[in-house]
Amino acid sequence: MSQLSVLREAKTLGDLAGLLSFQPKALSYILYKQPAETKYTTFQIPKRGGGYRTIKAPADALKLVQRRLSDLLQDCAAEITAATGRKDRAAHGFKRQRSIVTNARRHRHRRYVFNIDLEDFFPSINLGRVRGFFIKNRDFALHQRVATVIAQIACHDNSLPQGSPCSPVISNLVGHMLDMRLIELASSAGCTYSRYADDITFSTNRSEFPTQIAIQLPTAGVGPHRWLPGEPLRRQIERTGFHINGSKTRMMYRRSRQAVTGLVVNQKINVRTEYRRTVRAMVHQLITTGAFDAYHAVGAGDSSSLAKRPGSLDELHGMLGFIDTLDVYNNESASKVFSSTERVYRNFLLYRNFLAATMPVILCEGETDNVYLTHAIRSLAANFPQLAEITNGKIRLKVRLYKYPRSSTARILQLNDGGSAVLAKFIGQYEQHTSHFLAPPQLQPVVILYDNDSGAANIQNTIKQVAKITVTGAEPYVHVVRNLYALAVPLVSGATESMIEDCFDAPAKAITIDGKSFNDAKGIDTATQYGKKVFAHWVVRPRADTINFAGFTPLLTNLAALIDAHNIAVAAGSAP
Repeated sequence: MSQLSVLREAKTLGDLAGLLSFQPKALSYILYKQPAETKYTTFQIPKRGGGYRTIKAPADALKLVQRRLSDLLQDCAAEITAATGRKDRAAHGFKRQRSIVTNARRHRHRRYVFNIDLEDFFPSINLGRVRGFFIKNRDFALHQRVATVIAQIACHDNSLPQGSPCSPVISNLVGHMLDMRLIELASSAGCTYSRYADDITFSTNRSEFPTQIAIQLPTAGVGPHRWLPGEPLRRQIERTGFHINGSKTRMMYRRSRQAVTGLVVNQKINVRTEYRRTVRAMVHQLITTGAFDAYHAVGAGDSSSLAKRPGSLDELHGMLGFIDTLDVYNNESASKVFSSTERVYRNFLLYRNFLAATMPVILCEGETDNVYLTHAIRSLAANFPQLAEITNGKIRLKVRLYKYPRSSTARILQLNDGGSAVLAKFIGQYEQHTSHFLAPPQLQPVVILYDNDSGAANIQNTIKQVAKITVTGAEPYVHVVRNLYALAVPLVSGATESMIEDCFDAPAKAITIDGKSFNDAKGIDTATQYGKKVFAHWVVRPRADTINFAGFTPLLTNLAALIDAHNIAVAAGSAP
């Protein structure tokens, strides 16, 4: 049975609690017994255009309920769309597979772009309105008690709070009638319509902008290019219980910059040039001084100004990722040669991940090595205080194993899924890419951990070119350049080659999975054998408490010695 069907059949708080994977008593306590003053934390954040936005952040338990309600309602909305065949192209805010990019895309290459904001969008949707929607809407038609509980979960102080995980999806459901009315009005006027939360846009290529949507005031006494919403538009918005914010109405012409939800739409979808320049300046300030300034608007209207504050790495990462997403969308990242924007992004990622790391960073040859090393360190934590600490029986790693993300980070850093060839290239370019970075006082080591087999030649040759030393693989570790080191899996028992799987004892490698035996070679018979990935995730990870990791002791000993030597050099002021 579909989730929508189960929700329609629900009649009690307990029924709804089950759909949200909550115990009825727990949900009842959160809604009716938890003190009201503990349910939300209220604070303000500056708006981009000045003034402040009030955020009401729910407490953890209530937030979890609201997040699950949001997921449930989005699933139900998807079922309704599939069942009815409706093509909802109007609402783009807080919807799956929708974004400010999909919203802006509808208004590219237009003669006119007209934008208005709805006033007090979330606060105008009160508890009674939410409850009434779920009862009266024919797609939901919920039992009155269930609709009441949903409204009580979603609302605070008799309105949808900005900061709740379920406010966006409910606002879209309630706002669907507004969308339908404005789509009809736009269609009759020859316009394209879209909405992103409270941000409404109309655009057209007609020679004259339709007066049903907006009218231009006479220029005498008020200056040129002042537009007001047309009466038919205002009437339709007010009929659905919303109101226009008169101070945020603007018409944008083809000959000037047209922006929709912050994105320029004259030609391709893009961010403002000033935004790119600002982000580039932030990154330059960060890598050359170790910190950067961010700005936010203070005040509103003509009295607004920019205030400076310390920027955070997370927000700068988000800004760079956003720009990169648009460049990928516009196919500007398809070239094998890095663009200037990608080089800026790379500088940031190199600085954040490797120069400004708060603990030693280890780059292995792939994700399976990360699994091995994580559990080996945990198992032998008592012997290696440089690598892990034990507090009240809990083990915390004191090193970070670099994860190879399947995201823009992997593409920009060119680390992909790891491997000796990738790590060799990283070693060869490290000094070139970071030579102009200001290293922080507590510079941490970055360690390349690689198998000591035939594939090591690529890495060792690169080290020779960069550090001007010959590497045999018998060394405990080698310093390459700056804070970059290389550590080969130790050769033990007279062996001439070794790889990290050799650190496991015979019983661990003899474990069979579905009747198949382990083979750590590249080419395996999949009918009778399993490889490293299965070994890591189906043998090592679930059996970490019983596997003997003693074979990792030589490797961890060398790693601990490397970290000690680096820390001594930093303390003595002779850090590499």
